[in-house]
Amino acid sequence: MQPPDWNDLRIFLAIARGGQIARAARALGVDATTIGRRLRKLERDLGQRLFEQTRDGQALTQAGERLLAQVEAMQAAADAIGEPGGASGLSGTLRISVSEGFGTWYLSPRIADFAAQHPGLTLDLAANSGFLSPSKRETDIAILLARPRAGQVVASRLTDYALGFYAAANYLAATGEPRGLGAVRSRTLVGYVPDLLYAPELRYLKGLGDGLVPRIRSTSINAQAQAIRAGAGLGILPRFIGDADPTLRRIVDEVAIRRTFWLVTHRDNQRLARIEAFKRWIGERVVADAALFAG
Repeated sequence: MQPPDWNDLRIFLAIARGGQIARAARALGVDATTIGRRLRKLERDLGQRLFEQTRDGQALTQAGERLLAQVEAMQAAADAIGEPGGASGLSGTLRISVSEGFGTWYLSPRIADFAAQHPGLTLDLAANSGFLSPSKRETDIAILLARPRAGQVVASRLTDYALGFYAAANYLAATGEPRGLGAVRSRTLVGYVPDLLYAPELRYLKGLGDGLVPRIRSTSINAQAQAIRAGAGLGILPRFIGDADPTLRRIVDEVAIRRTFWLVTHRDNQRLARIEAFKRWIGERVVADAALFAG
């Protein structure tokens, strides 16, 4: 068995994290044919099959799982050696996975401040319907809707946040404002697609009682906010979204929903300087903006 080339191990790590050779190629900026060739070379050097081909891409074999644990430990050690201990002078890439709403309405308008403090960092903001996994090292940091119960991760409470019903002012002028939750049941509701929810914490309507079924549905909180803004109906939004839009009005004050954002990192990476710098910065920002989240 020949000692593996570190560049081949980096390619192995990218395939393991992405689950597909094509994704690894995009992440590394390398041709997929080259990725496949280097993987075959690594398997020959080690004398072991590292992946099985599946319908969805590449799945780790038992040998691949063992190698992944070793390579991830090597990567974490290399990152720790390569990073300065202080907040200034940081370099490399920091990937942050957040919900679409938090990423669009809160983090994106403020990220320039963090970028200015650390001009050597490249910032990847994965803000979509669903999250990347710190446990699988798909992201450096994730801001999640629930505290993970498994995986090699460390989680801390970032902030609680409030949600409520919203409607467009022109919609209310035309239809009248519903007085109480009972009146909401007769209105058109905007909400999530139930069977496409990526987190159970988004089942707001179910927790409020029977008869609250959205007729206009989207997996995207931004699409829901735009539909409500356009007068399509009523819907539940985080207050840091709804209160920021002057065309929307909060209604049915008796409905007060609360959720929590959790800041999550891989246990092995939690002391990396770039991760600590972001955790410090976002923690200070949400404390300063506490009124936005409390409503």
